Amino acid sequence: MIAVVGHPDLTAPTLAMLEQELRRRLAEFARAGRAGLVRAGHGLPVAFGRAAGAAGLALVTVLPSKNGVPEVLEPRDRKAAGELLLLSAQVRLLEYDPSDRGACVDADESLLRSCGRLLAVWDGSSSTNRDATAHLVAFARSSGIDVEVLWPDGADRMAPDEEAP
Repeated sequence: MIAVVGHPDLTAPTLAMLEQELRRRLAEFARAGRAGLVRAGHGLPVAFGRAAGAAGLALVTVLPSKNGVPEVLEPRDRKAAGELLLLSAQVRLLEYDPSDRGACVDADESLLRSCGRLLAVWDGSSSTNRDATAHLVAFARSSGIDVEVLWPDGADRMAPDEEAP
């Protein structure tokens, strides 16, 4: 499986650019019969899901759950999850609290353990209390997972006071 992680504060133009770039890269994996794995959320997960669909790559979407029942997501993540579910060949439930950063990082690490490749949309910055991308890249590399870092020319992140699309 191929997973994607990246900054949660990518601008809308960057997400559109990434969707095109991901589509090209994922077409090769689709021809090889692989699948993509994404944890439901707004921004990059949706761009990855759309690119996977356009490339013909089977998509597996992971939803948070508690005691085997899907958790209620924040409104912007709920809309994104709906689109991802429509694009998905398979849906998996994973026990974690989507409002807890540590639980989300643990969930991502758990998902990465089932993957052979990680596409990381990362500008090389350190992890923060809102962004664990650097940590997840280091985790994947230390786990022997092939990591490909994507940061296209012109990619940008939002200012701290802006809201993610």
